[in-house]
Amino acid sequence: MLKSVLLLLLLCSSIAWAEEPTEVYWEDLVPVGFDEQSTRSINHDGSMTQLQPNAPIVPKYDGKRVKVPGFVVPLEGTSELTTEFLLVPYFGACIHVPPPPSNQIVHVTFEKGVAIDDLYDAVWVTGVLSTEGWKGDIATVGYRLTGESVSAF
Repeated sequence: MLKSVLLLLLLCSSIAWAEEPTEVYWEDLVPVGFDEQSTRSINHDGSMTQLQPNAPIVPKYDGKRVKVPGFVVPLEGTSELTTEFLLVPYFGACIHVPPPPSNQIVHVTFEKGVAIDDLYDAVWVTGVLSTEGWKGDIATVGYRLTGESVSAF
């Protein structure tokens, strides 16, 4: 009996541990050898054109449950709930400066919406990541994420 209980506890803890999202940082979304730093300068003509709209992605994260930190650029929703946004690595990306390379932007959707308390604060976004790109008026994006939760960074 004791062995059965211990086996059950071990199995349950293994399942819970396996469900924890993988923390993914922005440098993880850049393939080895891609120099994304060279693309972070302001366009010489002063435009807001994205400098690397087709930057390469890292396929190993496709379909993985992840947790990514960043800043929210809202696209759709109400004043209370955001249903669609871009997650970017630094404040002001896509708004005050040209969009970063496409592999440094995640298009996030929440079916029922999620409350975003303050756009100035960094957040963790948890969900399932896809390497299927997305293109909008603001930028071309390398990753999509089906959102589960947003929490303070």
